[in-house]
Amino acid sequence: MTTTSTDSARPSGPPSRRIVLGAAAGAATGTGVALAAGVGVGVGVGGAQAADLPLLGTYDVVVIGSGAAGMTAALTAAKRGLSCVVVEKAPTFGGSAARSGAGIWIPNNPVLLAAGVPDTPAKAAAYLAAVVGADVPADRQAAFLGHGPAMLSFVMANSPLRFRWMEGYSDYYPELPGGLPGGRSIEPDQLDGNVLGPELARLNPPYLAVPAGMVVFSADYKWLALAAVSVKGAAVATECLARGTKAALLGQQPLTMGQSLAAGLRAGLLAAQTPVWLNTPLTDLYVEDGAVTGAVVTRDGAAGLVRARRGVVVGSGGFEHNAAMRAQYQRQPIGTEWTVGAKENTGDGIRAGQRVGGALALMDDAWWGPAIPLPGDPYFCLAERTLPGGLLINQAGSRFVNEAAPYSDVVHIMYDRNPTDPDIPAWLVVDQNYRNRYLFKDVAPTFVLPDDWYTSGAVRKAWTLDALAAAVGVPAAALRSTVDRFNSLALKGKDTDFHRGDSAYDHYYTDPSVLPSSCLAPLWLPPYYAFRIVPGDLGTKGGLRTDARARVLRPDGSVIRGLYAAGNASAAVMGHSYAGAGSTIGPAMTFGYIAALDLAGAL
Repeated sequence: MTTTSTDSARPSGPPSRRIVLGAAAGAATGTGVALAAGVGVGVGVGGAQAADLPLLGTYDVVVIGSGAAGMTAALTAAKRGLSCVVVEKAPTFGGSAARSGAGIWIPNNPVLLAAGVPDTPAKAAAYLAAVVGADVPADRQAAFLGHGPAMLSFVMANSPLRFRWMEGYSDYYPELPGGLPGGRSIEPDQLDGNVLGPELARLNPPYLAVPAGMVVFSADYKWLALAAVSVKGAAVATECLARGTKAALLGQQPLTMGQSLAAGLRAGLLAAQTPVWLNTPLTDLYVEDGAVTGAVVTRDGAAGLVRARRGVVVGSGGFEHNAAMRAQYQRQPIGTEWTVGAKENTGDGIRAGQRVGGALALMDDAWWGPAIPLPGDPYFCLAERTLPGGLLINQAGSRFVNEAAPYSDVVHIMYDRNPTDPDIPAWLVVDQNYRNRYLFKDVAPTFVLPDDWYTSGAVRKAWTLDALAAAVGVPAAALRSTVDRFNSLALKGKDTDFHRGDSAYDHYYTDPSVLPSSCLAPLWLPPYYAFRIVPGDLGTKGGLRTDARARVLRPDGSVIRGLYAAGNASAAVMGHSYAGAGSTIGPAMTFGYIAALDLAGAL
């Protein structure tokens, strides 16, 4: 075997905005490794050994992983007349998609067009090209944009899933050519979990549970955070409760967000009589005559071979819970305790694809976002860092970024600056006025934060800025100066330092009642709070390099016959950037769909 570098140096960022956001240092180079394996039979397990394993079944298509990518691929294959099995490592189905808010970014799709969103293929192509740049080949971008709308129509025709526009959730760079301030993101509509029968018990639970008795969509959280200070926020909270009450009276099991998405796809597979084998981890890929023709898995505690007449689709997620891989490929500090991805995501499919010669790309990157390392699980911080009355400081007590910027950009800037101007951890500083007005995670305004948040070191509280500075280990004079400067900018409604509020995106998770800028307010009412901020993620975004047909490629660009990848097991079509809410799931489903079409000979 030979070791070959396949990742290119990471460019300085998506066009223009990252530089403006943080005046960041030049981005570090990330390098991936691809192994050019010799072709043979049963690569990774040995030909004779693999061939002698018990045969668990023979199908046209074997899909690894039951997340959004895997289940969409399996559903497409089944509806194209191919026999298919899904093998899943976890005791539950749904993967990280089931845990998520399930935003889906697919431009020009039928749900958007029916809602009157002024999107066109030309706008979408211009925007994606501007966001992604040269990181991703144009034909892969075109494949995603060209097949995404058809994929969504297919899913709605072959499952109980329906979708709704997340109105107002802006594209992340709406000022770029083709960007839409009103947004292109959609999310699953409410689904009755009873459609799954007993299979509902095997649905991977959400990252954050919906409040009891309520039915909440992702788009509602923007307003629920404002329920104490906004008439619309209170109305949305009432509507969420009314939905929950109606569902209870009808005897329904209401599901939204990732729970709805995963359940709906699983219901489609049930109707198509496509089996999903839980507790069945991938051990290796099986190769004959240079083509992937099956998978070695562990089922009921024993190894076995599942043959694939046409090919294998790897949709097994990223490597966010593999400490060794993160240490090898990603910048420090890094670990597995700051991610909210499914715990089974340890890079199994990526490593198996690498062993049979697959090239890797984007391994240094992830679907980043600032997180608070709360006891038990990290909290991926969305609205809390962008609501008016809060600011992020580094270890010198200074601001370093536009707090309302796209969450992936904030963490890129944290890593870029950390070697010379330490900001890991950073601190989100707010005052009691902020706490009196806004929901924080699931803690209502004015309510006391849990004791274990303090004892774990995730939060500090003090009655003066000097005492808060001492509690978090930054210079008191610097923190006072930073807050004074921020307050003066907030009162003017113009952040000339880091341009918070200049983009339409900055105003999504904010308070419209605050003037002159909905995302800027001074800190003035003690006590003051500081929340520890670390580089969290929704999952990693590097993996097997694929072409426009989702086929896995070798380092020399040749295709590994019979091997496909989609979702976080593949290198993202978004490159090092993030076009809008749902840029993980939208492409995952689309390239799962494309892989199955190619396997069916329909491309």
